[in-house]
Amino acid sequence: MAGNQKRPGATRKPGSKKGMRVGSGGQGRKALEGKGPTPKAEDRTYHVAHKRKVEAEQRAAKGARPGGGRKGAGGGAVGKKAKGGPEVIHGRNSVLEALRTKLPLKSVHVAAGIDHDDRTREAMALATEQGVPMFEAPRSELDRLADGHAHQGLAAVAPPHEYADLDDLLDAAAAKGHAPLIVALDGVTDPRNLGAIIRSAAAFGADGVVIPARRAASVTATAWKASAGAAARVPVAQVTNMTSALEELKRAGCFVVGLDAAGDTDVAKLHLAVDPLVVVVGAEGKGLSRLVRETCDLIASIPITAAAESLNASVATSIALYEIAKRRAA
Repeated sequence: MAGNQKRPGATRKPGSKKGMRVGSGGQGRKALEGKGPTPKAEDRTYHVAHKRKVEAEQRAAKGARPGGGRKGAGGGAVGKKAKGGPEVIHGRNSVLEALRTKLPLKSVHVAAGIDHDDRTREAMALATEQGVPMFEAPRSELDRLADGHAHQGLAAVAPPHEYADLDDLLDAAAAKGHAPLIVALDGVTDPRNLGAIIRSAAAFGADGVVIPARRAASVTATAWKASAGAAARVPVAQVTNMTSALEELKRAGCFVVGLDAAGDTDVAKLHLAVDPLVVVVGAEGKGLSRLVRETCDLIASIPITAAAESLNASVATSIALYEIAKRRAA
């Protein structure tokens, strides 16, 4: 309508009329051409796979490890990472025991207006001595921190454990100048067993412990306490696949020996004891899994009387490590 022609914006701007577009004349043809296949991840310098490839090449350039094998680049370890979130320790006895064993704690939380006893006073003294930050908080805050569990007015926060990788265990043996001795746990689920095994590994000169990332005990406050502080000295590698990790250790020159009651070799007479060695211990009750058993070079046993069906995983590990340490010292 005529009246609308005076409305702001009703007038078409010059050059805005739609019409035929001029062609590119082939100038954009290159943009349509393919750039070739996508490079492999290990060939892309910004990719983590490239970094792993470079590290593997550098390790290979340094030569073979003690034991005659070179380490492969496949990798079974999760790596030097702190898995999971912080762990909350609650209760006066538990917090005090954690401080006595020098578990690395992030903080200690004390309820406001708490009735102190010998345990809380010692816990606060140890926290001060070890430089652990202490906070006074209302009971409601401790209830939230302990997720509703009984805390008796005292709780502590422990950071997630920092795991090693398989390289660290082999490097530890190289630094000591002896053939590697590593303990691998095939599905041990009790953290107290794990802690006791770490303690035995420290006592008999093992270079580290390998554990699965799933369906197995991890290094928690319970395992740390059972290790009597040995978890601070013995590296623990957490791997995504135990069979792959054992194959990797075999490529590095290690022999893999499984412990099982049905083994045909007495662990006290193990001729491989002085060689680079991985001792594999099965889960409580179930023993070695099929794939892990098939990966082992040898199955050894600990002779026991017929009255006992089996040995506890940590006890069996201690006996095996003692026998191996004795043969190595001979």
